[in-house]
This record gives sequence, structure tokens and C-alpha cells, in this order.
Amino acid sequence: MNIVVCVKQVPDTETTRTLKSDDRTLDRAAADGVLNELDEYAVEEALRIKEAHGGEVTVLTMGPDKATDTIRKALSMGADKAVHLTDEALVGSDALQTSYAIQQVLGRTGFDLVVLGSESTDARTGVLAAMLAERLGVPQLSLANKVEIDGSSIRVQRQTDYGYDKVEATLPAVVSVVEKINEPRYPSFKGIMAAKKKPFETLGIADAGIDAAQVGLANAATEVVDFAEAPPRERGQIVKDEGEGGVAAAEFLASKKFI
Repeated sequence: MNIVVCVKQVPDTETTRTLKSDDRTLDRAAADGVLNELDEYAVEEALRIKEAHGGEVTVLTMGPDKATDTIRKALSMGADKAVHLTDEALVGSDALQTSYAIQQVLGRTGFDLVVLGSESTDARTGVLAAMLAERLGVPQLSLANKVEIDGSSIRVQRQTDYGYDKVEATLPAVVSVVEKINEPRYPSFKGIMAAKKKPFETLGIADAGIDAAQVGLANAATEVVDFAEAPPRERGQIVKDEGEGGVAAAEFLASKKFI
């Protein structure tokens, strides 16, 4: 089975994230880049599917040169090879353009199953899987907390507010997973060393057949018009219980419409 996992390098959520004043895009140089946490679950699920059904796992990312570190982590977890799409023409691409660019690369690599995390921790749009499935013309199975494959059939439990739905489709397909689906493995020392020798392909937009007029900030369909720093968090209200603490707490909850 040819499994492709789409991963993204994002700013560390433990650091302060800022937008650049000139083009209002995320300042990725201002924070350490890490593998998107939700994508780790996608990598783990792809590895488990491979272990159960055979085949190979390819890690695919679109990002700057330093995103190589993100790819190496996924390889050290056990993925077989990697493809890194990087080009200055891609800078500032929105979700629509990203789905187009990844579609073009997938046309080159081929796939039976594409696995993604449910969203990235920087943009948090959660729309890439749906856009990618639409462009590829294959079924989308979203927010999966369990994946089962039987021959050419794929079944998932889609997480919902009321429990889960059972969804079934035929491969090839695109699946997005949630963090409850598994527990990602830690890269071993052996895995880290082996990752350095695994196939690693770097592509520009010309290599992938990507039209420069369809990617990049100048051609984006969405735009950040303005932004402002978040106000500092206000000090919370302190209630000293002198016999009326319960009443004060209830009044506070009522004012916030919790009760």
C-alpha cells in the first residue's frame, strides 16, 4: 500500500507567535519550528497501517528549507522516504493554494491513502483534507479516531460531539485523524540514525508541474487585512469566602451564562 502522510512545520506553541508587519503573514523565523503535533498522530497511524497491511509510508511537506528538520523526525519515527516541496514562489500560499500544490506532488508520487492531522496548530483552518480530497476526486473521511482497512475498503469512526459516526469508502482516499486515535511513538536512536540514509527528494514548483500564477501571497484568495496584539490577560476575580462564597461563585457563573 502506498501511504502518503502530509505534515507541516509550525512555530512551537510554547513560544510567542507574531505576524510580520509588511505582509501580515506568520513570522516563522521568530520561533522555533517543530512538527505539527496533530501530524504526529497521522504519521503514527500511517505506520500502524503499514505494519498491518504492508507497503511504504512517504512523508510529504511543503515549506521552507528548515522544514527538513520536521521531515527527519517523521522519518526517524519509521516512515520510509520523504518529499519536500520548497520554493520561494510558494511563500504566503493559503489553504486553497496549498491543496493545489500538494495535489500536484501527489500526482507525481501516487497514493492509495493520504493521511493528515485534523488541523495545524498555526492556522487552525482544518480544511486542507477536504480541499485535497476534492481536488484529487477521492473520498474524504474526516476526524477519524479509528481506521480499519479491508482490501480496498476503508472504514473509520468519525469523532462527533455525540459520539462517533461509522463511515466507509473505497480506496484511494484521504483521511484526517484526531489526537485520540493513537499514541505516537518516540523516535529511537536507531531510528534517528537510519533516517539520515532514507530517500529524501526535494522539489521546486517546476519539478512538480505547479503553475506559479496559482500559488504565493500575491495570488492568494484570502488576505489578512489587519491585526493587533492580543491584550494582556486580566487578573482573575478573587472571592474570599466569609460565608457568602457559594453565592458569589454562583453569581459569577450566572454572569458568564454558565448557569
